[in-house]
Amino acid sequence: MQYQSTRNNKIKESFTNVLFQGLSKDGGLYMPILWPRISLDKLKNKSYEEIAFLIINPFTDKNLSEERLRKVIDKTYKCFDHDKIAPLVNLEKNKYVLELFYGPTLAFKDYAMQFLGNLFSDLLQHSEKNITVIGATSGDTGSAAINAFKAKKNVKVFILHPHDRVSEVQRRQMTTAQEQNIHNLAIRGTFDDCQKIIKQLFLNKDLQLKTSLTAVNSINWARLIAQVVYYFWAYAQLKKENIDLNFIVPTGNFGNVFSARIAKYMGLPIKNLHVATNENDILFHSINEGKMIIKEVTKTYSPSMDIQISSNFERQLFESSNRNSNTVNEIMNNFYENGNFTLQKNIIEDMQTIYNAHSVTNLQTLETIQYFKKKYNYLSDPHTATGLSVLDKIKNNNINIALGCAHPSKFGAVIKKATGEIIKLPPSLENIFDKSEKMIILENNFHNIKKYILENL
Repeated sequence: MQYQSTRNNKIKESFTNVLFQGLSKDGGLYMPILWPRISLDKLKNKSYEEIAFLIINPFTDKNLSEERLRKVIDKTYKCFDHDKIAPLVNLEKNKYVLELFYGPTLAFKDYAMQFLGNLFSDLLQHSEKNITVIGATSGDTGSAAINAFKAKKNVKVFILHPHDRVSEVQRRQMTTAQEQNIHNLAIRGTFDDCQKIIKQLFLNKDLQLKTSLTAVNSINWARLIAQVVYYFWAYAQLKKENIDLNFIVPTGNFGNVFSARIAKYMGLPIKNLHVATNENDILFHSINEGKMIIKEVTKTYSPSMDIQISSNFERQLFESSNRNSNTVNEIMNNFYENGNFTLQKNIIEDMQTIYNAHSVTNLQTLETIQYFKKKYNYLSDPHTATGLSVLDKIKNNNINIALGCAHPSKFGAVIKKATGEIIKLPPSLENIFDKSEKMIILENNFHNIKKYILENL
């Protein structure tokens, strides 16, 4: 498979190059030149790992043999704490939750990040290359990346998170990692500030001369294809044919919901994708009105979604503009320069053929947690609750599946506020408050952060 950039549809890159580069040198995101199709018949009686191979293999290249890919996949999901890896829970007729919090850091990011860590390890063994992993996190990506890459040979990890804008458990899952190759940088700013710095680092010649940079955010294509897997897995668990699916996906950076869109491109019978946002609702306005307007980031009960600039939305703009990189460049340049852009009518109409966007307030999030606990005895984290708020209102005869994003114990204070209950920590988190933390707090300044990374390579 070859790849092109959303900012330059003329280039052709290999999977391996795309994996290690993360972000294209022109600032764009990588996309495959075509969408492989998956026969739904091939999903029958397959395990999660077998379906993962079916989905991921068409996107790779000769540098990764089928045998090695199978070994990477098998190793990846051995550390997951459920025999179904991602179980589908039935709440009532035609309404389900796909639970994605059985990985080592109890969040959906593990499903892709563990794969990414093992994939890098395999390829590095065969190339003897040293890499520097950099990433920005609004909560769960950082801990998932640290868990996946800690103590890995030939890998340095620098994770940026917005200071005082993640939950305490999310922070401690990152900062209690004591491995020498791990560096946690708490930035006095928002996730959008962290993400902007990451993109600047990728385009910086000083760093490129000193080390090979790679991204672990969902700007890295390999993250997305690993997430596509659990949408097909949800369908396989239903064991029904000739059905239409609707997925309700809480999102901030648009990566998880675009992974669902990829699944539809590949043949999964998805009718609608419901995009659930919190009060940071730029996606709500972009999809429903075509108005991309950057506002101040609001601190909410669902911190991983406290984002105004959703990187992966650019991938959808590329598709909705018929892969016209000139159009994407015009949109993104104007958006970053002016803080707003009104999308063309044809792009809006294309997006609205599948996406329905919703904005969920803090109060609605609390009410939904309480309501689902009382009605179904189902306890959700606040990110999942934004999706459940949408699921509750849906009235149709399709199969409606909301994504369970994280274990509720990671947000104990919100759960207590919503239900009055003190949630018990799972074994993996029981001693997290007793461990010492390791992080450095830096101002929102690109040059200082670049200097820190150069000094610690």
